[in-house]
Amino acid sequence: RLFRQEGTCYQHAKQVLHAAVPDRLQGRERETGILCQFLREHVLGRRPGSLYVSGAPGTGKTACLSRVLLDCKDELAGSRTVVLNCMALGSPQSVFPALAQQLGLPTATGRERIRSLEKHLTSRGPMVLLVLDELDQLESKGQDVLYTLFEWPWLPNSRLVLVGLANALDLTDRSLARLGALPSGSPRLLHFPPYTKEQLTCILQERLGQVPGDPVLDAAALQFCARKVSAVSGDARKALDVCRRAVEVVELEVRGQTLLKPLPGGE
Repeated sequence: RLFRQEGTCYQHAKQVLHAAVPDRLQGRERETGILCQFLREHVLGRRPGSLYVSGAPGTGKTACLSRVLLDCKDELAGSRTVVLNCMALGSPQSVFPALAQQLGLPTATGRERIRSLEKHLTSRGPMVLLVLDELDQLESKGQDVLYTLFEWPWLPNSRLVLVGLANALDLTDRSLARLGALPSGSPRLLHFPPYTKEQLTCILQERLGQVPGDPVLDAAALQFCARKVSAVSGDARKALDVCRRAVEVVELEVRGQTLLKPLPGGE
């Protein structure tokens, strides 16, 4: 009982150090603005197009886009949004039945399935926003799957807006060089650089600032963590994980000390 009273700050600290999407992403104001502008320009403006978002793991690509989709939910209500994580697909070709299922299309196989999707995406109706996370999982021999997807926005009367996210900076140059020959050219690019030491420090301070009372981790410890992580990867998830583990270590020490503490009132 005594530990539950004294240890709530550690529980709260671990909760705020999770990797879930926060209300505001520190250090990603520029990228958030570009994503918002792209969606408004293409989805609300009914202009088909494609965007390729690159960046190393933990640089905020998925979190940033998730935040923008939440913030623009009312604006995008008149369109259809489909989000697929390509890591969960069995093979690159599995993206087509997964998309057909999300759009409520009847099941078909092979080329017929792709023709059905193309017919649906070029017929009258609301704009379709397709978000493909872990896009590099769709790389295949000849890159047929990626080419098909990125050529769809440029079909006559297309109503598809495609946003792909992946770690590799050069995926479009390396795997989709043929797109440069199209009149529309390659997809628009948005790169997320690794977080700097200052940005990581701000992220950790903002998260832990939500815990009432004395600081659980002091400022020097946060700066040390941010400096180490920024030097290796700039991965915000790694910095949050390191701090969460530190809090767990302290929590265990305090729990051990509390067990040996005499109860109040001389009981």
